[in-house]
Amino acid sequence: MSTESMTKVPLHVSMIMDGNGRWAKERGKERVEGHFAGVESVRACVEAAVENGVKYLSLYAFSEENWNRPQAEVDTLMGLMVKAMANEMDSLDRNGVRFVVLGNRARLADELNATIDSCMERTKDNDVLVLIIFLSYSGKWDILQAAMKMAEDMKDNPGRKEEIVNEGVKAFDRYLVTADIPDPDLIVRTSGESRLSNYLLWQGAYSELLFVDTLWPDFRKDDFRKALESYAKRDRRYGKVK
Repeated sequence: MSTESMTKVPLHVSMIMDGNGRWAKERGKERVEGHFAGVESVRACVEAAVENGVKYLSLYAFSEENWNRPQAEVDTLMGLMVKAMANEMDSLDRNGVRFVVLGNRARLADELNATIDSCMERTKDNDVLVLIIFLSYSGKWDILQAAMKMAEDMKDNPGRKEEIVNEGVKAFDRYLVTADIPDPDLIVRTSGESRLSNYLLWQGAYSELLFVDTLWPDFRKDDFRKALESYAKRDRRYGKVK
């Protein structure tokens, strides 16, 4: 990256990893082969984030809507999650990466949840990079569960109602699954699609968006750096006039 670009490194970069199925189809392979190939892209992005000073990297791995895919593909994806965590955790821990999984984990199998808990506990004190995997997640689900939590909190603690109302947006932020994570500065979607697909609808309100044609299994460090350079050229005003 150029010297100018390095002065505007985003704190939090989020990736919508799209195009695994198309990548496999173009090569005459089964869709699941694209998911396996995409693991290398995850590794490349983690390394690029660390190398370029990004502190939070989040990946949209599996949406609530993805549960509607063929059961065989869902089972393969869940098995891949367990295998990838087992294979990558030594490297992540050694390089100071904290591992976090967010989403509707009640829908995940016990084995997967146990593996997630173990990995999160092992890396909880690492501070070079926070790697967030959004698994069984959707933006609408997140907003709904936050609203339900807030309503329950106000019911159980009537004295807090005025405090919550006065805080407004900041109060609501605390009930989202991302309560301790800064909103993404940059959201990148691969494969040429130009939509958020129910991802971080609240948190991404002021995120810079970048849509690239590269299919996820082909996304590498150079692509990540180009995304950072694109971000560095943007003028973020948050509704204000500069």
